[in-house]
Amino acid sequence: MRLAVSAAVILLFFYLLYRQKDELPRHKQALYSYLIAFCAIFLTVSMVRFPKDAFEAAVAGLHIWWDIVFPGLLPFFVISQILIGLGVVHMMGVFLEPVMRPLFNVPGSGSFVMAMGLASGFPIGAVLTAELRTQNLCNRVEAERLLSFTNTADPLFMIGAVAVGMLGHPEAGLTIMLAHYLSSLTLGFLMRFYRQREAATAEQVPRRGFLFSRALQALVEAREKDGRPLGRLMGEAIHRSVETLLLVGGFIILLAVVIRILELIGVVAFLGRGVTALLNLVGLSPALAAPLVSGFFEIDLGCQAAAGAAGAPMGERLIAIGMIIAWSGLSVHFQVASIISRTDLRLAPYLAARAIHTFIAGLFTAFLLGPGRKLLGRAALPVFLQTVPCSNLSFWCSRTLFMLNQVLLFLGLLTVLAAVLYIVRSVQAAFFYSGKGR
Repeated sequence: MRLAVSAAVILLFFYLLYRQKDELPRHKQALYSYLIAFCAIFLTVSMVRFPKDAFEAAVAGLHIWWDIVFPGLLPFFVISQILIGLGVVHMMGVFLEPVMRPLFNVPGSGSFVMAMGLASGFPIGAVLTAELRTQNLCNRVEAERLLSFTNTADPLFMIGAVAVGMLGHPEAGLTIMLAHYLSSLTLGFLMRFYRQREAATAEQVPRRGFLFSRALQALVEAREKDGRPLGRLMGEAIHRSVETLLLVGGFIILLAVVIRILELIGVVAFLGRGVTALLNLVGLSPALAAPLVSGFFEIDLGCQAAAGAAGAPMGERLIAIGMIIAWSGLSVHFQVASIISRTDLRLAPYLAARAIHTFIAGLFTAFLLGPGRKLLGRAALPVFLQTVPCSNLSFWCSRTLFMLNQVLLFLGLLTVLAAVLYIVRSVQAAFFYSGKGR
């Protein structure tokens, strides 16, 4: 009976995350209020019932946020806000439109969100997508497409924390990272067909003049429209970034407590039984059931449990880790739900995309471990990932520089691709008009 009630509570949590009160008919909004009140009362009673465990889980969540998340994301949150205020994102939107629109059916400004999201990790992709939507640089459908594949894990987490720290096999880092990013970009291409008939962003720069000059003009116009002095811009960027990170920290601590309580009342073990049956059906080790259930709620706990699943082969553990990272856990989903609540974005497309990403990431991991294994070889990792302890200040300096390098590298590749496409189109147009004149 206790397990059945606990499972019902989990389904209620997921339903409340999926649906918003304003989206429900009027006669169901009262039921929504009853359900969310019941969940809050259940959590409060459970914390009173297990005070020591709740306190220890909260301390563990605080440790993760203060030692890892806060110093790792704060510089990128601040820099991204400053770049938006200076008009750099608007410039990139014009310059990279020839790449982003055909591939992902989103505005060129989405390239900035994609680069920052891929390099910096959760939840900066959601933060920047909400910012673009607030500034009307994309419409609602385009923002939902962008959110679906840009809110990803960062490379240092996959290589440094998972491959080196948890698995103890640095060479597995490249497989995990490639599977995650390849599946993310594949998901972005698939999501371009989501509500494809919706009109594109109306506020686009006219296609007259050279591409580079139009991009610079967009930067100047955006900066004049913003109008904030540099000192005020930096101050507001820091304020908003710290506020967002406090929100993220609160969700990390709360979900750490919730997960611990669910373990104590037997929900994790109950769900593990159903996952075990599915694993037996597809021919994977049952030892991965508990890690997958943990990863359903929280990404770090799930990856750590999958890495330590001694009864499962290494290849199957990597597949489970790839799926857990792609799903990212309810902890991240709650963060995203809170971040986009200030906009008109819907959470349902994001959750559906996470489920698809989970499946695709498992397939890519299996491919890279099989036919694609010869293409990888042995990849060298940055030295600081293996030698510098996480508590050392130089580690965080190296981490920040590494992420910035990834952002610049990714944007450089997009820029080269945009330039090539622009030249090809110009040559085609020249041949077309010259032929027409004859």
